Parts: sequence; structure tokens; C-alpha cells
Amino acid sequence: MEKLDIRHQHLERYILPLREGGSLPALAEADDGFRYVVKFRGAGHGNKALVAEFIGGEIARAAGMNVPEIVFVDIDEDFGRTEGDEEIQDLLKASRGLNLGLHFLNGAITYDPAVNSVDPVTASRVVWLDAFLTNVDRTARNTNMLMWHNNRELWLIDHGATLYFHHNWDGWEKAALSPFPYIKDHVLLPVAGQLREADEQLKELVTPELIERVVNSVPDEWLIEEGSTLTPDDRRRVYIKFLTDRLAASSSTFVSHAIDAREKLV
Repeated sequence: MEKLDIRHQHLERYILPLREGGSLPALAEADDGFRYVVKFRGAGHGNKALVAEFIGGEIARAAGMNVPEIVFVDIDEDFGRTEGDEEIQDLLKASRGLNLGLHFLNGAITYDPAVNSVDPVTASRVVWLDAFLTNVDRTARNTNMLMWHNNRELWLIDHGATLYFHHNWDGWEKAALSPFPYIKDHVLLPVAGQLREADEQLKELVTPELIERVVNSVPDEWLIEEGSTLTPDDRRRVYIKFLTDRLAASSSTFVSHAIDAREKLV
């Protein structure tokens, strides 16, 4: 089973909570000396948010987007022990084991559509990606994009809200072949005037083979759900089939719908 080469580090120092997100991620330092934005398995949607973050982030990277390096990070019982906030202590206790870290982009600022601009090619690629991954969280209210390196580079973050079909496994086959209605709220949709071109180009990068390699790299322990008879490999097969079916039908489903949604805006 072919997998991605993902680094695995141990967290050593809890620095501070990042309270902008509802799942209460944190800035922490690992044993490699680097700082990471840590997404905790004990928060919000638990392991499913980590699965979505990993699959969404690595597919975005394969599609040529700037995405912070994703690292597997271990948390033991001593991590964050000096943190005085009881809510954070409870979160860390519930998150012992394997979590997800994203390399911290020091000095990056939040993308603001009123201040920052994105060219039509890049905008179309990001819109295509989010319609493919069913990402509900790239709106003007919460862009989940950063500008880095003198505000010249667009970086994509926070893919934990992608693949929302997995919050209810029933009907995933239909969901794979459905348009993505929430694309109408995408912050970059008004600029995304080259969606057909993006579809052709990105399908050369986001291939069924790439999807399989990314999904195979999801850790087993993130794919175990209490009370479910589905094994990690059962869930992997669903993710792979959902994404490959969606990819094959892209032009007639989510791409056409996104184009129609954009025409109503411009």
C-alpha cells in the first residue's frame, strides 16, 4: 500500500491557544525545534476533522497549492500540564496519542478580499479544489487563506470542514455525484473565470492514483469509530471511491454548478 512520506514528531511545549477557531487549536513546539499549529483529536468533530484536514491539505498540495507542511504529532500525558485553563486541560487529556500539526507560517496575515487580490487562474483552481472536496469554509467571513512572504503568496489552511459527507455515512454514493451548493458563498468565486481550464489542468495532477496514496496515508487510529463495525480499510475504500467518482464526474457536476453560481454574481 503506497503512502506519502509524512514526518512524525513529538510535541514538547504548549505555547498558546489559537482561539480564532471553534475547535481550539494551539501553537506548540515539537522535538524538531519547529512550531506547529496543532489540530486536536479531542476537539469538536474529533478524528473526522483530522482526516478531512489531512486529505484536504495533501490533495491541495498535489494540486499545486501552497499548504503548510502537515506533520503527525504525538501528545503524551505531560504535554501542556502547566496550562491553567481547565477547558484546555480537558482537551489535551482527550487528545493523547496521534494528532495533526501544520507548520507555523510566522508573520503570515489573513487574506482579506478587500485588500488582497488573487488572479483568475489561482482563484479558479482554489474554487475547483473546494468544490471537489466539498469545503464549506472558505467564505468572506472566514477565508481560511493566508498571505505570506511580503503578502505575495497565497496559502491555504484549515481543511477540517471538507468531506462533510463523512459525518453521516449514509448516502455517500449520491453525495459523490452531487453539485456543491455552498460554492455560491466562496470568497474567490467572483474572480474564478477559468473554471473549465482549471478542471482540465487539475485532473492531470489530482489523479485516482494520487487520491489512493493520500487516503492510504491516513493513520488507522483516526479511522476507528466507537460503536461502528467499519474497519479503517473499509473507511479508506469509501473515501477513495467518493473522491474518484467525484473526480470522474467533475465537469458535469460541481464545475458546471460553480460556473452557474458565478454567472449569477457577475
